Amino acid sequence: MAEGASVGRRVEELTTPAFLVDLAKVKTNCANMLATCKTIGVSLRAQTKTHKTIECAVLQTGESKSGLVTSTLEEAEFYARHGFDDILYGYPLIPHHMPRVIALTRQLKKFHVMVDSQLAVDTLKDTPTPGKPWSVFLKVDCGNKRAGVWWEDEAGVDMALQLHNAPNITFVGVYVHCGNTYGASEPKEVLQIQEDTLERLLKFVDRLKQRGVTCTTVGTGSTPSCRQPSDNMKNLTEIHPGNYTFLDVQQWSLGSCSQEDIACCVATRVIGHYPHRNQMLIDCGFVGLTKQGYGHMDTGYGVFRGHPNLKLCAMTQDIGFVEPLEGQLDYEQYPIGSLLYILPWHSCATAALYPVYHVVEGDTVLAEWRPTRGW
Repeated sequence: MAEGASVGRRVEELTTPAFLVDLAKVKTNCANMLATCKTIGVSLRAQTKTHKTIECAVLQTGESKSGLVTSTLEEAEFYARHGFDDILYGYPLIPHHMPRVIALTRQLKKFHVMVDSQLAVDTLKDTPTPGKPWSVFLKVDCGNKRAGVWWEDEAGVDMALQLHNAPNITFVGVYVHCGNTYGASEPKEVLQIQEDTLERLLKFVDRLKQRGVTCTTVGTGSTPSCRQPSDNMKNLTEIHPGNYTFLDVQQWSLGSCSQEDIACCVATRVIGHYPHRNQMLIDCGFVGLTKQGYGHMDTGYGVFRGHPNLKLCAMTQDIGFVEPLEGQLDYEQYPIGSLLYILPWHSCATAALYPVYHVVEGDTVLAEWRPTRGW
């Protein structure tokens, strides 16, 4: 664990807002996902974009430091510098990326890229390799409607065939993100999206087989689907969730976890009482939490742990406005200067606001984790 100025201090000594990570819960969340993969019979390619730290990636990989997917090249380079291998840059490849891709391919035993365009395929075919073939995943869209070749289009099959036949390319297989699970309104809808995604993915893989293209890797994932795995997932070779490390209120709303499983929160202090409008202010504005989540919860932009009657109803850059859901605020419960803890709607977005995470056990800071930043 990284050392730092806050190590050994009590949480109440920290400057707020502060991003807190419960180490025991992170360890449990990571161990549970590894156990799920073992039960299903698939590998875990852990997505790192929620936390972007060395320490958490070690836990995700069961200390093997192998098998990651990153959302930025900066993350891939960060993990490569710290002894990780078998890293996938899980982002649509464009020619501008190639100098850094070449360096990572040369540095690592296994570095993979992801393509979903003919331009990317042609770029790899036309670029001399740094001593070994390019290792390539084809990104497929099975309903998420973000990146990827559409699963029904023949263009995707043609791209896979080109990758398979190119002498300087190793075609690894297909990668699908069922991120549309995040748009579900209830847990049973998550399961339906998961099943639809798997059905479409396996049909696409079967079309590749009919063209003589074998996928050594067939993967899909999102935390909502992987925290509620189905038997059909046994037809995969790997899954690649990421948010499960910290979890958040959104995952709780989707049935992925309980509130007690959420491993992160924002510590904030009460800075003012305003009885004439039945409000108080806290020192956490949108640069300490983000404005994600409003409209999804009765409690506004976040959930106050242990105080279900509080609503974070508005935020400026550095100030939050808090009022009760019902009745009058009891200001004696919330003295000026006292701490409150906000569970974020989306932990990835909230974590991205902080240069350091305070890793805690109870009220004691055990370590500081420092995430990489940039692209």
